[in-house]
Formats: sequence, structure tokens, C-alpha cells
Amino acid sequence: MSEEQIRVLLVDDHELIRRGMRMVLDAEDDMRVVGEAASGAEAVHMAEDLQPDVILMDIRMPEMDGIEATRRIVRGTPSSRVLVLTTFDLDEYAFGSLRAGASGFLLKNTPPAQLLAAIRSIAAGDALVSPRVTRAMLDLFATRLPRQTETVDPRLDVLTEREREVFLAIAKGFNNTEIGESLFVSESTVKTHVGRILQKLDLRDRVQAVILAYEAGLV
Repeated sequence: MSEEQIRVLLVDDHELIRRGMRMVLDAEDDMRVVGEAASGAEAVHMAEDLQPDVILMDIRMPEMDGIEATRRIVRGTPSSRVLVLTTFDLDEYAFGSLRAGASGFLLKNTPPAQLLAAIRSIAAGDALVSPRVTRAMLDLFATRLPRQTETVDPRLDVLTEREREVFLAIAKGFNNTEIGESLFVSESTVKTHVGRILQKLDLRDRVQAVILAYEAGLV
């Protein structure tokens, strides 16, 4: 992230929506809109060229939808974080965007102050959607998830026994305080474990950890 300003890319096929968001963001001293895209395909190319800190991504667009664009951006421009704007809370589009690697989602009618707070949160490296909400979404759409048949998913072999315990607690939607209480360790120790787990499993945030746990059949 830029030391002075959060660089934002706006992605929406409606010019009026992009213009409205630009007015809100450009009024903030710590934010700058570096580009606008009218389609998912255009967003992928602009993300690669501009390397924005945060991308505000619409879902329903021509040529390539926001979910596929998010998937490609996360893979090709990992330094950029995606915040998806959707019409319905906890719908299949929000679910798909999280699986694609988005750091969170908001409703399009979100008040400007909440949108700005979300952008700052994601730019700082936090996931906007809590693991508890993510688990609720996964419970709702569990039939669409690929599930492992093995007892232990090979992707988790890199974790120590304690890290596996923390990983499972994350998958259950526990926050750091709750994990610490359940494992009788300090919250700072939990934070250290969480950081190592995300690094070892090459995950962007706790939301992706919950999704992996479901795919691995641990939840």
C-alpha cells in the first residue's frame, strides 16, 4: 500500500455508479482513484498495469463477470485486494467472490462512511468478512464445495499439531480471543500461529482459511 494514499481501481459497467464512487473517494485525503474499468476483462488488465491497493469490483458485467475477474486478479496481481459490491447480502454472488479470493463484500447501498472504512480495512490487510459470517455462507452453499475424501488433506501437512488446532478453530469461526481461551494460550500467541498458518498455506486471510477447511472436509 502507498505510504500516503490508498490507490483504488473502480470496476462497474455503469458510468454513473463509478462517477459517484469517485466523488466519494477523491474527497478523502488518504485515497486516490487511479483508474476505472467497465468490464471484468478490462479490470484484469488495468489491475496488472496499475497495481492498485484496493479494487472495488461489481459482479454482473459484460465480457467477464466480477467473480472471474477477481479470480484472475488474485492469481495475477496478488498485491491488490478486491472488495466486491453486490446487490444481495449472503447471495451466491458474494459466496462466489469469496471463493475466488475477494477480501470482502458490501451491498451497493452501503453508506459512504462504511464504504470508506471498508477500503481502509482491506488496504491494511484485514478481511472485511468475519470467519463466522463466512462459515454461515459455506453452510448455506456447502453442496457446491468440492470435498476431500481422505482423512487428512495433504495441503495441511505443513502445519504443526498446534497450528492444526488453531486452523480448525478458525474454521469454526472463532476469533483470536476465543481461540486463546479454548487452547489456554495468550491472544498474542494465537496471532503468531494465525500468521504462520496463513503463510504456510499461502492464504490471503482468515476467510480463505475457512474455505480451505471446508474443502478439506474438516468442517
